[in-house]
Amino acid sequence: MRRGGREMMAVVQPKLDKENEDCSLLPLVHDIIKCMDKDSQDIHQELAKLKAKIQESREQISNMPGIDCSPAEQQQQLATLREQVHTKNQLLQKYKSLCMFDVPKAS
Repeated sequence: MRRGGREMMAVVQPKLDKENEDCSLLPLVHDIIKCMDKDSQDIHQELAKLKAKIQESREQISNMPGIDCSPAEQQQQLATLREQVHTKNQLLQKYKSLCMFDVPKAS
């Protein structure tokens, strides 16, 4: 969408589920330390889990909306969106003051 010579992009927020919310690496690091304390052979398996989790995190970061924009571009988009909200709020107040709509009052 173009407005005023600037290109506007719609941002779609990905649906978060329980798996995507768990970003902590601490439980995996804790398991690795426990394996080291016990001189366990499972340490290679735990290190592989940590490596996979880090790779998964990298992929999630690279797929985030706006990651390809510079901070200045993100600030410009934010300013534009705030301006749109302000304009829409002004229009809403204007239309409310016209008394064209019968708004039932809570009793």
